[in-house]
Amino acid sequence: MTTLLRRLISPFVLALSVILIAGYAYLAWRLAPGNLMRCALAVPFVMVWIVPVVYWIGERESTSAWDEMVHTVSYLCMGWLNFLMLSALARDLLLALARALQAHALLDLLEANGVALVLAASLAALAAGLLAASRGPHLHRQRIDMEDLAPEFEGLRIVQISDLHVGPTIGEAYVRRVVEMSNALDPDLIVLTGDIVDGPVDRLAPLVAPLAELRAREGCVLVLGNHDCYAGARQWIAHFRSLGLAVLLNEHRMISRGEARLVLGGVTDPALRSTEPAQGPRPDLAAAPEAGKALRILLAHNPSLAPDGQAAGFDLQLSGHTHGGQFFPWNHFVRFWQPFTAGLHRLGDLWVYVSRGTGYWGPPKRLGAPSEITRLRLVPA
Repeated sequence: MTTLLRRLISPFVLALSVILIAGYAYLAWRLAPGNLMRCALAVPFVMVWIVPVVYWIGERESTSAWDEMVHTVSYLCMGWLNFLMLSALARDLLLALARALQAHALLDLLEANGVALVLAASLAALAAGLLAASRGPHLHRQRIDMEDLAPEFEGLRIVQISDLHVGPTIGEAYVRRVVEMSNALDPDLIVLTGDIVDGPVDRLAPLVAPLAELRAREGCVLVLGNHDCYAGARQWIAHFRSLGLAVLLNEHRMISRGEARLVLGGVTDPALRSTEPAQGPRPDLAAAPEAGKALRILLAHNPSLAPDGQAAGFDLQLSGHTHGGQFFPWNHFVRFWQPFTAGLHRLGDLWVYVSRGTGYWGPPKRLGAPSEITRLRLVPA
């Protein structure tokens, strides 16, 4: 059996193909009465299929302008088909309701102009999402009431950058905007909680170069996300450090002010295990229990690590990963596979803050879950 055939019959590719074929069959049935329209409708489904199958499973590197264009078109198709499916379903539900209620005026409108309305609604939603994404990120201020906060750390300002996803549709200009906004907040500490890049160092190094200009009194600290691991963890660790960012791998940094101490711990992402099995996340190591009494803050890309952070004795965990669902309707569904979707949460004695992400992944759009740079301020409870 050839390598190509094995990839095509892998569970992931088969599941993806079934989902796309089912979606296409429904939309072709409801929106495309002729063969020409059905062929045209097939194009975005094929574009959505290409990137995961050819680039992710097929391990083709994205090295040329052509590759970048394929990714961009695929992501745009993914976003548009999401809204096209929702609009078509909404129209069919309204049709059923109109028939049940014998609302003849609404029924006539939907039967005569339903396809045009579905297309208009889907394109309008896509445009709104694109505009929201391009105008981001937005500043989000979050106060956190800390118990037993030492006076020396009262008012500590932490700026969080997360899920920047520099790659096909996020470039140097967006990164520079993030850096300028972050520095303008006059932070004591800047933390980057993973998924900074979507591609290899040799391609994206010029785009992330502005990160070297981040400035904070207590330094700038980074932990890896799953996408950083997919893009070549060791190469990116070395490059991030060359930019002046401290990368924590189940390690900690000690920050002292007078007699008070802050243990800033950072853990690896579970995705690193795929290439380095011994490098799973270890909040117990990052907590530096030998340091004794201290304020403990954990940087963990994935919020599902919160129970481990709580068990290790941390007071606050800063995470990302979820994007807050990024756009409708996924902003309502992400909670079913993540313990915390976005914002501030409490787990026993542990505060958990989950960023909605500073950039976006895949479709360049935000709708219902705005991107953010977060300024967190610690105050006594």
